[in-house]
Amino acid sequence: MDEVTRQKATPNEVDRALAHLDPDAGRPSNVVDVRSLSLQFGAKTVISDVTIPFERGTITALIGPTGSGKSTFLRTLNRMNDRVVGFRHEGEVLLDNESIWSSSQDLLSLRRRVGMLFQRPNPFPMSIKDNVVAGVKAHGIAKGRELDVVAETRLREVGLWNAVKDRLNDSPYRLSGGQQQLLCLARALAVGPEVLLLDEPTSALDPLSTEAVENLLRTLVPALTLIVVTHNLGQARRVSDRTMFFYEGRLVEHGPTPALFESPRDPDTARYVNGLMG
Repeated sequence: MDEVTRQKATPNEVDRALAHLDPDAGRPSNVVDVRSLSLQFGAKTVISDVTIPFERGTITALIGPTGSGKSTFLRTLNRMNDRVVGFRHEGEVLLDNESIWSSSQDLLSLRRRVGMLFQRPNPFPMSIKDNVVAGVKAHGIAKGRELDVVAETRLREVGLWNAVKDRLNDSPYRLSGGQQQLLCLARALAVGPEVLLLDEPTSALDPLSTEAVENLLRTLVPALTLIVVTHNLGQARRVSDRTMFFYEGRLVEHGPTPALFESPRDPDTARYVNGLMG
């Protein structure tokens, strides 16, 4: 590891490097507010008339059978569906009371505020350290030795620092699958998002790596708001505060996670959470 990376950062450098993470106490309690949202690809309606708030500093699990619209809904929240051929939307998604489709909404800034972690690890073809700070550099958040501070801080946060501190210039593809996913999480956290979208973040991981990621997710709230698509009902129960059940493009039921699993109001919800529906 180079000498610059080994030097200890001063308190002022740490403060400057992490200044973009300071909370804004004046914001509304619902960080994301979905209102009468319907989503179509061509003539096919994928999501119909969803209205739901996401309270700041909570974890919400999105559950339901394959093809129920969960991932499409999730990817809409930071406009990742916008360039898909035939995609159309009706209704609104508000981020801090401003439409994500507003003409004044800068897409790069939106995706800094609403980050995403995908189903499979997708490290960039650059060093471990450069992966972590790629977004930080792109947004001009930090520079010089401040980048070292951000890299170390985020790698420590996700529990990777001890494993990689002496190989920061190595390829990320030498890491295990679980370590690669943690690296991608560190990269997503490095730009200081307000909301983090996770699309089945542990489906490609072994049980130990899954446990590590789940434990980490709980430590990210209330500083962040997490919205997680998962087919693992045990995971939904373990990590989430609230759960939304989608079925055939409809938001069938939502509420506090213990209540939805233990006392579902809708028969389809009951069938799904009790393992009677695929």
